[in-house]
Amino acid sequence: MRYSGLAMAFVSAWCFAFSGPMAKYLNAAGLAPIEAVWTRMAGAGLLMVAVLAVVKPSALRIPRSRLPFFGVYAVVAVAGVQSLYFAALTRLPVGVALLLEYMAPVMVVVWVRFVRRIRLARSAYLGAVVAVVGLGIVVEVWDGLRLDALGLLLALIAGACCAGYFLMSDSFGDDVDPLGLIAWGMLGAAVVLVPFARPWGIPWEAFTRLATPEGGGLTLPAFAAYLWMVLVATVAAYILGVNAVRRLSAAVGATVASLEVIGGAVVAWALVGEALGAFQIVGGLLVLSGALLAQTAASRGGAPAPAGEPASAAEAEGRLSLDRASG
Repeated sequence: MRYSGLAMAFVSAWCFAFSGPMAKYLNAAGLAPIEAVWTRMAGAGLLMVAVLAVVKPSALRIPRSRLPFFGVYAVVAVAGVQSLYFAALTRLPVGVALLLEYMAPVMVVVWVRFVRRIRLARSAYLGAVVAVVGLGIVVEVWDGLRLDALGLLLALIAGACCAGYFLMSDSFGDDVDPLGLIAWGMLGAAVVLVPFARPWGIPWEAFTRLATPEGGGLTLPAFAAYLWMVLVATVAAYILGVNAVRRLSAAVGATVASLEVIGGAVVAWALVGEALGAFQIVGGLLVLSGALLAQTAASRGGAPAPAGEPASAAEAEGRLSLDRASG
């Protein structure tokens, strides 16, 4: 069960890794970043709702008592992460904003330990710290030490929203279908972002163009890049990510998910022509080491039992009770 969860988390991170490079194609075609985000959420949400309405309509039923949870998930776990990260990018270097957003694994570990009062294996703590250090090297954070105060705040809140995504994915009960949660979450996020993206002004003809990212790289049809972003970097990534956290824990899932930064660098190198430097390689090895350390938290049984799996100790049972109550 845990090995399947780790595999899902790994594949999810690589699916998410296509987000940035595919967005660059849409930007090159004429869409603003927030417009690309909105079309991504709206397209993925509509697709999932339409498919589930045919193949599994029960997944779309929301228990009345869970309406607030669904609303918070859409605003925090989906819209918040996307929009706040974009806003931070207007005031901070990309590397700094990315590093602050991926403080999420540390935030999750702190929340689980001191708010949920759950003991984790030492490897979970060490893995989160090593992964963040590795990310700092990957993005060469020392090149962006002049920080804008508002940008710093926005990036940190984006990181908190990202941590919320993992914690909420770990906390809901059996009365919520993960597929329905993701579908309504994406559609809800698109609704929340309407005032910012203003879809009535989106240059829809951009999807008919061939696009080459600034700085070179492969030329692709913008619509093909959009489909890949929706199907792989959004629908597949979220489905695998949520189910991975359900099999592992929020702490382990968040640390493994930090591999997205490394995957994004590799995908950007292959498609967009962005070279990988020595710092990216060294930092990537550290991120991978952190993820492997987090894996030992699951394989040794030091991490809390995953949702949906019988607990073998009183502490694990208490953890499940806390998770269900927090949902």
